[in-house]
Amino acid sequence: QVDLVESGGGSVQAGGSLRLTCAASGMTASHYCMGWYRQAPGKQRERVAGIDSDGTTSYSESVKGRFTLAKDNAKNTLYLEMHSLKPEDTAMYYCVAVGNCASWSYLPAGTQEIPLHGNWGQGTQVTVSS
Repeated sequence: QVDLVESGGGSVQAGGSLRLTCAASGMTASHYCMGWYRQAPGKQRERVAGIDSDGTTSYSESVKGRFTLAKDNAKNTLYLEMHSLKPEDTAMYYCVAVGNCASWSYLPAGTQEIPLHGNWGQGTQVTVSS
């Protein structure tokens, strides 16, 4: 089965940067959609970034221009580079992988809907102080 392990979270001051890493194993499907959701206390999980099987990326309006996805296909590792962090970015960040998925188009960036057959990591906490 797919196993996802996130790392790289922590506490930073507003304006700072972090790079989150999602290390994947058991990736046996021919192609995947991968991405990041975040969830703040008392709020629903929200997709902030995603990458299609062909490399096309998508971002929510709240993070566009500040967050960047990068994928190392050889290592099955997904990165989320976060810059100019704001207190409202504070949340638990979850990596997700969807097997046999070509595109995130059916779940647009910013949606609070989650993929029915997604594989999830345990999450990594990001806290941004003002």
